[in-house]
Amino acid sequence: MTAAFSTLDEVRDILRALPESDAKSFDAAAARNVQLTKPPGALGRLEDLAIWYAGWRGVATPKIEAPQIIVFAGNHGIAAQGVSAFPAEVTAQMVLNFQHGGAAINQLAATFGAKLDVHALTLEQPTADFTQAPAMSEAEVIDALRTGWQAVDETADVLIVGEMGIGNTTCAAALAAACFGGAPADWVGRGTGVDDAGLAIKQRVVAEGLARHATAHDGLEKLRCLGGREVAAMAGAILRARLLRIPVLLDGFICCAAAGSLMHTAPDALAHCVAGHLSAEGSHDRLLHALGKEPLLSLGLRLGEASGAALSLGVLQGAVACLSGMATFAEAGVAAG
Repeated sequence: MTAAFSTLDEVRDILRALPESDAKSFDAAAARNVQLTKPPGALGRLEDLAIWYAGWRGVATPKIEAPQIIVFAGNHGIAAQGVSAFPAEVTAQMVLNFQHGGAAINQLAATFGAKLDVHALTLEQPTADFTQAPAMSEAEVIDALRTGWQAVDETADVLIVGEMGIGNTTCAAALAAACFGGAPADWVGRGTGVDDAGLAIKQRVVAEGLARHATAHDGLEKLRCLGGREVAAMAGAILRARLLRIPVLLDGFICCAAAGSLMHTAPDALAHCVAGHLSAEGSHDRLLHALGKEPLLSLGLRLGEASGAALSLGVLQGAVACLSGMATFAEAGVAAG
């Protein structure tokens, strides 16, 4: 579907009129949950997760049949400053690996029955170095947002978005700091495994970017000035999922920074999202706290490419299967407590 916007102001208009969860389906799922053959609350957070999912899908006994994972890839001008332990050409090399089925996300998507799509965004043209200029023009960020928007399969019933892009933990740290405050050191982590000198470079780059773009007034403008094409594409896909009432499992630090740009612009923009996992990137827990999200998993992952959220898909599938497939006390002929 062609994106319904061509300017950032039109994206802001969409964010001001977001659909909500279906209250009747939510209430019906909650009522069913208390009748299932288990002690009240015995499935813990799985119960709340399934009811949340039912509300967004608009059915009291939902099924997950068409999960979609999208990996977006982009290159960054700031990579030339030495913010990563890997060279920029690795982005394109990993895209080929995704396309040939050789990456971790390929295995995880197959394990949980998810369709995997990969979108490379103008890898031959990195974004501008945001210490010198805005990372993207308005036309460029709109193009990236539209790529994400259009990548969402309208028949999907769960969406997961991930990324690949050398230098993107640095742009995510800058974006998170711009949206939620704090010093660069609060947000900058080791990413691909930089040493202390590399960490100092990342902190300097973030500080310079924040100073240069201090007047960016909302999350979308901060995304334009400090983000990357793949980060904007994730934001566009998350926004499109909201309009389609497709629940979203957020991946790691970079994905959550993309989501944060939407939340900074519209505080309720992420009601259809759950945090899939807590990654090992140092400030992901701080970012999840800022988003008000509690992760489903914490496995020490720091790979990106949607891997942690893909694993959490199994948790969501289990939660929904229990809500919709378990017998009630009446159906099973079991005396309720």
